[in-house]
Amino acid sequence: MTATTAADPRFGAARQVADAVLLEGYVLYPYRASAAKNRLRWQFGVLVPPAWGPAHDEHSCQQTELLMEPKADATLTVELRFLHAQRRTVLRALEDGTFTATEELHLPDRVLVPWDEGAEERVELRLPVTELTGHGTAVPFRRPAREATEDVTDADGRTVGRLVRRTEEIEGVLRLRAVELEGAYRVFRLTAVVENTSPWAPADGGADDREAALPRSLVAAHLLLGLDSGSFLSMTDPPEWARPAVAACVNRHTWPVLAGADGRADVVLSSPIILEDHPAIAPESAGAMYDATEIDEILALRTAALTEQEKREARGTDPRAAAVVDLADSLPPEVLERLHGAVRSLREVTGEVPTLPEIPAEEAVFRPDTPWWDPAGAAAPEPGPVSVDGVPVGPGSRVRLRPGARRTDAQDLFLHGRSAHVEAVLHDVDGGVHLAVTVEDDPGADIRREQGRFLYFQPDEVTPLEDE
Repeated sequence: MTATTAADPRFGAARQVADAVLLEGYVLYPYRASAAKNRLRWQFGVLVPPAWGPAHDEHSCQQTELLMEPKADATLTVELRFLHAQRRTVLRALEDGTFTATEELHLPDRVLVPWDEGAEERVELRLPVTELTGHGTAVPFRRPAREATEDVTDADGRTVGRLVRRTEEIEGVLRLRAVELEGAYRVFRLTAVVENTSPWAPADGGADDREAALPRSLVAAHLLLGLDSGSFLSMTDPPEWARPAVAACVNRHTWPVLAGADGRADVVLSSPIILEDHPAIAPESAGAMYDATEIDEILALRTAALTEQEKREARGTDPRAAAVVDLADSLPPEVLERLHGAVRSLREVTGEVPTLPEIPAEEAVFRPDTPWWDPAGAAAPEPGPVSVDGVPVGPGSRVRLRPGARRTDAQDLFLHGRSAHVEAVLHDVDGGVHLAVTVEDDPGADIRREQGRFLYFQPDEVTPLEDE
């Protein structure tokens, strides 16, 4: 068994996606520690100490199961990655040469504040698949507690403060096992379990202190798996013969997808975020925004629009946040334009250039007197009463709203049991009937009526009431 995967070229494309998983939600726009959404962090793939998790609905292990078809003498490469939260405190230098804790340390280009940084950790190994049969193998790992200091200097080189980073001890184990399945094909079920085995337990009175548990947790834990000879089977689109075996696989708090180059199945990414096979970072993305790659454009524009004071706070929050601010400030127009959108659904299928039909003469084009989309021109049924529980209901009728579970949204639920006036009975192009209503005691009912902005329910979602 060896411990080197960093140079494995097959993990290149998969690691880009894995990086996005690792840092998903790490620091959110507006990238400042003072923002409310950056005060409750570390939401994905958090494996907490076992003594703390059960009472708080958090888990201490994750399990990946999938099928693989290794060839003879195949070797499995495994890379476990996670963030180790390190607590950063800020000290201010005093005139007597000592330091005191502070909530803010102002510098010309940034404002340093206390913050939990995420240090990337890896557990890497490579071993023959044959060593995974039987009872499998268990690889314990440990990251010791440590402390580091960094002096903060001003433009003249004088020490004005100090950053102290403290990291707590973490212990865990990676368990791997392969079981050959019966059948016509040589298929193995691979089980990979990542477990936090830290002995830490909360002190009396601190059972609800998540802040104390996080530095001892594996944050955003995920696995990269690679076969040097053979292939993995897709868990979302397996071959027909493998569907029962795939359905029997048990994945807890993680989901494996094929993550190698298109057309290949020798690399898998198992992450706490559900992805599709062969996920990829958009080529237009200019850098990590730590939110979602689909909204790089709006994030870049909004980040560039921050005030200089807000940018100073973001730069002092975290080095990754500082990089986002610098990226947004330095994007050239042509790069920003690339973020505006891309069409990926059009693909050449046959390689042949389609022949465009000849444009007909003007007089040959049929032009109806009324556009098809003009409601006034449609021969719709005349509005009239409909029968609800044997009672005719039409404009002017009073009804009790009883929205059902089939097609109800949250707004409808707020109106359950309210009485309403029927303003119109409408028919759609599919033959459905809808009642346009205004709610009684609604102070905006007259405005809704003037503007024709009603609420709509189907006849089986109302109960007739006696008219006043």
